[in-house]
Amino acid sequence: MKKYFIFIALCFPAPAFVMGQLSDTSVHTVLFLGNSITYAGNYVIDIEACYTLWHTQQKIDFINLGLPSETVSGLSEDGHAGGRFPRPDLHERLHRILKEIKPDLIFACYGMNDGIYLPFDEDRFQKYKEGINWLHDTLVKTGARVIMLTPPVYDELRGSAKGYANVLDKYADWILHQRKTAKWEVADIHYSMKKYLEAHRKLDASFGIDGFALANDGVHPGEAGHWLMAKQLLIYLGEKDIVKYPDIKTAMASHPHGEEILKLVTERQNFMKDAWLTATGHTRPEMKTGLPLNEAKSKASAIGKQINALK
Repeated sequence: MKKYFIFIALCFPAPAFVMGQLSDTSVHTVLFLGNSITYAGNYVIDIEACYTLWHTQQKIDFINLGLPSETVSGLSEDGHAGGRFPRPDLHERLHRILKEIKPDLIFACYGMNDGIYLPFDEDRFQKYKEGINWLHDTLVKTGARVIMLTPPVYDELRGSAKGYANVLDKYADWILHQRKTAKWEVADIHYSMKKYLEAHRKLDASFGIDGFALANDGVHPGEAGHWLMAKQLLIYLGEKDIVKYPDIKTAMASHPHGEEILKLVTERQNFMKDAWLTATGHTRPEMKTGLPLNEAKSKASAIGKQINALK
């Protein structure tokens, strides 16, 4: 029976031990769940590109099913998206994803949208905890390995939601606590991003009044932020050498065809995420319609042959 791995981006700090790295030959498919940060996909691309270079004999499908605006709390602020539509809720689509994919490993990353950019509130926090507990329980029941992630950092100097950095600190702390109390697997991206942001903001005053930023809008990380996320997950999975690479381009430069492989991985990820979203369905309007899944898989297979020839 074919096995799969799902990665769900929820975000937590890496423990001192690592179980079942992706170099385990039983790993065939990795799934990432999350919101717009996951849908953007840079950190997913970075992880896939690194594994493509460093584990050349192993074939792993990295599936990105992030959906912009999504929550696990089921909450939506008044006037979201200019009043055009409420935030989508993962509860509506998760069963279809798991029916279609049957993963082995799951990384889940939620939290950024779940406090709906308002100051801390116990009722909203409870909705988030209920959503995360439901998500973890549902995923564990599939038999897949589940790794929850802490939310990425929110930058109040660039975003307009005052007090929201504190909200995400509390959400991250709660998820991290589940590692001890509930024996969850958790990988932390929140505090690694926060420390990096604070350190660089102190050192570099060349970015104007707002200083250094990982996310120009306070929410969505740029290339450097996604690389930080990818590094934390790769470290969690046992790829300790990743710490010596300051960015994905440097990591790819370790291989004579690394730049070409990165471009091909990026191309494939960009059309496959839309194909998977369309095939599994969702309620969010204003999303690109993906290729029919069979057509997308055929196109992905052709790109895979190009990548294999470059390894």
